[in-house]
Amino acid sequence: MTAKHSNPKDAIATFKLPLHLVSPIVKAYQAISHYLGNVKYGAWNWRAAGARASVYKSALDRHMDAWWEGEELDPTDGTPHLANALACLNIIIDARHAGKLIDDRPPSNAAALAEVRAQFEALMPKIYARYEDKNPRHYTIADSDGLREHAALEDDARRIAESNARA
Repeated sequence: MTAKHSNPKDAIATFKLPLHLVSPIVKAYQAISHYLGNVKYGAWNWRAAGARASVYKSALDRHMDAWWEGEELDPTDGTPHLANALACLNIIIDARHAGKLIDDRPPSNAAALAEVRAQFEALMPKIYARYEDKNPRHYTIADSDGLREHAALEDDARRIAESNARA
């Protein structure tokens, strides 16, 4: 990053948080999920009532698991699972900084987790070497019966967006 020395604002702004690096599309996903929460629960409710970490971690996992399995939109209300996952993370972070996060994570086992991961990561090259003569096909969402449902959901989302644009 270079600063333009003729403008004093450039020199000052060089080390300001670069908020322009956050995608406007991601901001739109965050906005629709927070709008959903606004309608269902009230805006900024976690800042007043608090947010239990386990509740938002569970919701995050449910949305990510549904998306991972090929479901783009929450069938309850049509909002994108990825948007709702972002909202879960946003709320955990904001509640933590507001002093309203109810931190009910289990007792830490971080050292053991790091050890297990290191052991398994050391095992991975051995597994790969043992089976390097194999050339398996790696399947993706495109290979599943869910592909038709996935495509249909994408078409539904497109039609909804087009309808909203015309309204």
